[in-house]
Formats: sequence, C-alpha cells, structure tokens
Amino acid sequence: MASGKVNKGKCGKLSKRRDDKTSLNLGLDKITEALVLALMVVLFIMIFYSGIELLYKIVASVLVFGIIFLIATANQTVKQRESINH
Repeated sequence: MASGKVNKGKCGKLSKRRDDKTSLNLGLDKITEALVLALMVVLFIMIFYSGIELLYKIVASVLVFGIIFLIATANQTVKQRESINH
C-alpha cells in the first residue's frame, strides 16, 4: 500500500510544468501571446466557416503564420539586444 507521503519536490516541479504548458513557448509576453492566439482562432474560423476558395485560404494561412514567425523573431531579437546591453 502507498504510505501517503507526498514528495514536496515533485509537487513544486509539477506546478512549474503546468505553467509551461499554458505558454506557446515563443518567448512572448502574455499580451502578445493572447493576440497571437486570437489571430490563430480568427484564421481557423475563416478557414472552416467561410465560402472562399481554397487558394485564398492557403494564402491567408501562409500570411498569418508568417506574421507569427516575424513576431517571435522580433521579440527574440529585442531580448538578445537587452541582454547584451545589460
């Protein structure tokens, strides 16, 4: 039978892991991350519920994910410059 002991070290690690799962791991702050998620939701709604042609859906998808990539790249560049300057 289990002894009923709780390893506090593991519980601490679990709470940190739970926080990591809520993030996209793009290195963005919470507001920018929320805007990226909103952009993705709008894209998925447009793809599945609009009557536009497939070509336009593909172009929109490429543009949205290109924007997300540029946002993540710009944010990492700013963080690197800040770490170099400090």
